[in-house]
Amino acid sequence: MHTPEEIMEKAIEMGYKKTQKPLHSKLLLGFVGGAMIALGYLAYVRVISSVAHEWGSFASFIGACVFPVGLMVILLGGGELVTGNMMAVGAAMFDRKIRPIDFVKNLFVITAANFVGAMFVAYFFGHVVGLTATGVYLEETLAVASSKIAATPLQSFISGIGCNWFVGLALWLTYGAKTDAGKFLAIWFPVMTFVAIGFQHSVANFFVIGAAIFEGGATWGGLLMNFIPVYCGNIIGGAVFVSAIYYGAYKYGH
Repeated sequence: MHTPEEIMEKAIEMGYKKTQKPLHSKLLLGFVGGAMIALGYLAYVRVISSVAHEWGSFASFIGACVFPVGLMVILLGGGELVTGNMMAVGAAMFDRKIRPIDFVKNLFVITAANFVGAMFVAYFFGHVVGLTATGVYLEETLAVASSKIAATPLQSFISGIGCNWFVGLALWLTYGAKTDAGKFLAIWFPVMTFVAIGFQHSVANFFVIGAAIFEGGATWGGLLMNFIPVYCGNIIGGAVFVSAIYYGAYKYGH
C-alpha cells in the first residue's frame, strides 16, 4: 500500500485528469459507469430474490457480495461514476487544481451519463428481457424501490452520506493499492458493507426505481424526490467525509 500522503496526491492527480477528458469521453465512460452499477444491482436483485426467506439477513449479505462487481469494472476496466468523482474531483478542487465550477460541471455531465446508462439497463435488461418484470424478481424490485421512495428526505440525505463515505473510501483505498488483488479487495469490502447496511446510492437508485417505474410500481416524481436528498448526501459523503477530511489531515498546511 502507498502511504496516506501518497494516496492524497494520487487522488488529486486523478481528480484533475477526470476534468480534462473531452466531453465525448466523459459521456461514453459515464454511460458505462451507470450501466455497470445498474448491472451490479441487477445481480443483487436476482441473487437475493432466489435465496430462501428463512435465511434472513444472510440473504442480504449474499446479495451485497455480488453488487461490487459494477464498481470493479469501472475502476479497473474504465468508467466514470459520479459518486467516485465527488471524492476524486473534490480532492482536486480542495487543492485548487480546478475551480468549484469545474467540480459542478463534471458532476453534472457524469450524472447525466450515469442516468442514461442505468436506465438503459433498467429498461432493456430489466423490462424488455424481463429480468425484473416477473415473479419474485418483480416483487423484490418493487419492494426495494418502495422502501427507498418511502424514506423521509432527512433519512435519504443521511443514508446518502453513509453510502458515499464507503464508496469514497473504496476509491481512496484503490488508489493506495499496488496490485490488482489489492485493488479488488479495496473495492469489494467497503462497497459490500454499504450495500449490506442498506445505505442509498443515487446511481444505483436510478436503476432500481427506474425498473419499478417501467413495471408501473413507481413514478418519475418519486424518483426525483428520492434523488435530490440522496445525491446531496452522496456529495457530502465523498467530498467532505473523505476528500476534505484527508486533505486537511495530510495536505493542508504541509
